[in-house]
Amino acid sequence: MDVCVIGAGYVGLVTSCSLVHLGHKVVVVEADKHKLEMLRSGECPFYEPGVSELLKSHADGELLSFADNIAEGVKSSEIIFICVGTPPLPSGEPDMSAVVAVARSIGAALDSGRKRIIVNKSTVPVGSGNWVEMLVNQGMQAVQTVPARSAKPDSLSFSVVSNPEFLREGSALHDTFYPDRVVIGSSDAGAINRMRELYRPLIEQTFSPPETAARPAGFAAVPFVVTDLASAEMIKYSANAFLAMKISFANEMAGICERVGADVKEVARGIGLDKRIGTAFLNAGVGWGGSCFGKDVHALIEVAREYSAPTPLLEATISVNKNQRHVAIKKLQEELKIIKGRVIALMGLSFKPDTDDLRDAASLTIASQLIKMGASLRAYDPVSIASCKRLHPELEIDYCHNVQELADGADALVLVTEWAEFQNLDWHRIASSMKNRIIVDGRNVLNKEELKAAGFVYRGIGM
Repeated sequence: MDVCVIGAGYVGLVTSCSLVHLGHKVVVVEADKHKLEMLRSGECPFYEPGVSELLKSHADGELLSFADNIAEGVKSSEIIFICVGTPPLPSGEPDMSAVVAVARSIGAALDSGRKRIIVNKSTVPVGSGNWVEMLVNQGMQAVQTVPARSAKPDSLSFSVVSNPEFLREGSALHDTFYPDRVVIGSSDAGAINRMRELYRPLIEQTFSPPETAARPAGFAAVPFVVTDLASAEMIKYSANAFLAMKISFANEMAGICERVGADVKEVARGIGLDKRIGTAFLNAGVGWGGSCFGKDVHALIEVAREYSAPTPLLEATISVNKNQRHVAIKKLQEELKIIKGRVIALMGLSFKPDTDDLRDAASLTIASQLIKMGASLRAYDPVSIASCKRLHPELEIDYCHNVQELADGADALVLVTEWAEFQNLDWHRIASSMKNRIIVDGRNVLNKEELKAAGFVYRGIGM
C-alpha cells in the first residue's frame, strides 16, 4: 500500500521503518532540513535499539523515501499518518499547533483522485478526530476558487482514523512488530478494512522478523480492536495514566514499607503474582519520566476539567511522582548529613535505559536540586551525555567516560537509570577509589549483599 508518514520523530520513524519492512511503500515527510539529510543518508537522529539498522537496511531500497513537502507525500499516498509532536504547554494541555498546521496542509493537498485515510498517530486529546476532520476541510476550502462560505468540500474524499501508538522507548521495534493490540477508531467501514489490510502481515504474524527484533516464542497473532474515534483516543490516555498510577502506587507503598520495616520488592512480588494485578510497572524507585506519562496524565486531567469530571487519582499520581524524585536526596542527607561541598555522582541520565531521551528525566530534577544545595556533581550515561550537554547547558555537571572515573574520589553514587552495564561492575575496585562508600540505588536493581560485601552503605527505595 502507498503510505505517507508526516513527522520523522520517534513514533514517525519507527512506524515508517516498520511499515516498509511489512512491504508497504512509504514516503516520510520531515520539515527539519538537518534531520532530513541524516535520514536520506541512512542515519537515525535518535538512539533506539535496532532502528538505525532497520533504517539502513531500507534506505537504499525502492519502498522508503523522504520529502520535505507534505503535498508530495499526500498526492502519492492512500494512507496518511500524522506523527508530529504534541509537547505539553505550561498549563498541562498538549501543544496542538503542529497538528493544526499538518491537518490544514493535508487538506490543501488533497485531490479527488482517490479516497485518503488520514490517521491520527500523534497522541491527541479526546475529540481530536472530529477536530482534525474540520481542519482538513478548512485546508480544502482554502485552495478552492469559490468563496469559502459557499464552498462544499468533498468530505467523502477522506476519512479520519485514530490509531494510537503504545511504544516503549528502548523497546519500540518489539512493541511495533509484536504489540498487545492494534487499536483502530473509526465509524467508516471502508477505512477500517483498509487499515486491517495495512496491518494484516502484523496481525497474522506472516512477515519475516527483522534481525534486530526477533519474534517471541509462541507469538502467533495480534488482536485488532475496532472502536469509535473518542474511545480509541481514550484508550491511549487511559493506558498511560494507569501505568503511571501503578508506578506511583508502588512508590507510595515504598514509603510505608520503609517505616514499618517491610521490603517493597518482596511486597511487589507478592501482590504482583495476583493475576488481577500483575508484576509489570510495580517497581519502586525515583519515579517515572519520559515524553508520555506526565504529558498524557496532565492532558487527561485537562480533558476531565473541561467536562467537570473529578480526577483525584490522576492528580495523586502526578503528586506522588513529583515527591519521589526527592527521596534519593533525602537518603543522601541521612548518610552524609551535609550535602554542600560533597562530590555526588549520578549513574545514568536518560529517563530509562536503552534511550537517550531526557524529557522529564528524574536525573534532571535530582541534579538541579543537588547543585542548588552546593554539591559538586558528576554524571555518566552510556548514550545521553551529548544530549544533556546540548539541552541543559545550565547544569554544572562534570561528565565522565565510565563508572570508574565517575566514582573516583566521590562521596556517594546515585543510580538513576538502570542501564544493564551498571549491574555487572567490579564493586570492590569502585569502592576502593571513593572517599565515602555510599550508594543510593534509585531503581532497586543492584545486589544489596554484593555491595555491602564491597564495603558500601547501601540505600534502596522502600527497603
